[in-house]
Amino acid sequence: MSKFASAQDLRDMEPDELAAHALTARRQLFDLRFRGATGELEDTASLNAARRHVARTITVCRERGISIVKEKTA
Repeated sequence: MSKFASAQDLRDMEPDELAAHALTARRQLFDLRFRGATGELEDTASLNAARRHVARTITVCRERGISIVKEKTA
């Protein structure tokens, strides 16, 4: 079983929950990219899976017209 939510699971989420999930998925993708750049990432396939999960999440948000606000970086 995949650790990422399926498109149907994303469609079943509430709008606030989906927006929060999208931000969490983006943060996870950033962490994986960082670990890949530093050489700590052993499973490079997880990077592609995370990237696709972010895209799937954003697609569901756009289908429903949910605005995703990016986090401010310090």
